Amino acid sequence: MKKLEDFLASARTVHDRYAASRMEREIVRLWVLGLGDYPAPYGPAVADAKDWFRQSDAGKDPVELKAADLLHLHRMVAPA
Repeated sequence: MKKLEDFLASARTVHDRYAASRMEREIVRLWVLGLGDYPAPYGPAVADAKDWFRQSDAGKDPVELKAADLLHLHRMVAPA
């Protein structure tokens, strides 16, 4: 259970720092891609975020990109 609690705390921190522009997207991307596997209900949201951050951000509007990034980060800790 400690691993899951650590993940949730880290994910919230990454989300909040990125939202406040205190963390660069590349750092967030590397953090997400380095995550392991997690049980439901978090696992599918983590896998979805990994898929999202693997995609190229070339040509995407920076404001829309950040909004989508934050949505994926939020879903990891508050899956539907």
